Amino acid sequence: MTVCVKCKIRIAKRPCPALGSSLCNLCCGLLREKEVHCPAACPFLGRHKPYQEKKVLEKKSPAPSRNPFAEDEILKDERLAWLVFQLEAPFRVFAERSPSLTDKDVILALEYAQDKVEKGKSLIILPGEGLKPKNALGEAVYQASENTRWEAPIILASGLEAYKKDEKLRCLDRVIRTVKYLARDNPGGRAYLTNLAERFARIKSPS
Repeated sequence: MTVCVKCKIRIAKRPCPALGSSLCNLCCGLLREKEVHCPAACPFLGRHKPYQEKKVLEKKSPAPSRNPFAEDEILKDERLAWLVFQLEAPFRVFAERSPSLTDKDVILALEYAQDKVEKGKSLIILPGEGLKPKNALGEAVYQASENTRWEAPIILASGLEAYKKDEKLRCLDRVIRTVKYLARDNPGGRAYLTNLAERFARIKSPS
């Protein structure tokens, strides 16, 4: 039984034409084209070279943007999914009324609503600011977060439930990530709004 000439521990199963001795599988892979100048005729080089080249290319390629839809725990929760639906509803209405509305406008509106939820109802309007919201679309989203209620299944009926602050913030963050992902190539476009319109069109009865 031949022992690997490199590690001198494992069984040598691969005859190395460059060294004139045999290597174990692991040492062959570690030394190949690094410490050993492998001849092109080596069967092990020809067999594994395409795999190694693929690994090098994968390392050099930029990592894809994280898809917020993958493993989405929020949409698996029917109660939170209903809140997400209500938070997105104003965008569909505003988009139909204003063709100039962009995904960037949507992100600003969501961040406005997120900030207002974070501060709570105690948000103070300073003198000179007036009563008009700084962001009408953001205000609509905020009101949706405040007014949305969840009606539990009849078997567990306990009346209409309001959403907690942390639930609102989680859902707002989820929608923000969705918009940024869909609008990553062109924030000034309407990739998210188009996707939203298509999703709403597929919903026959939201309730």
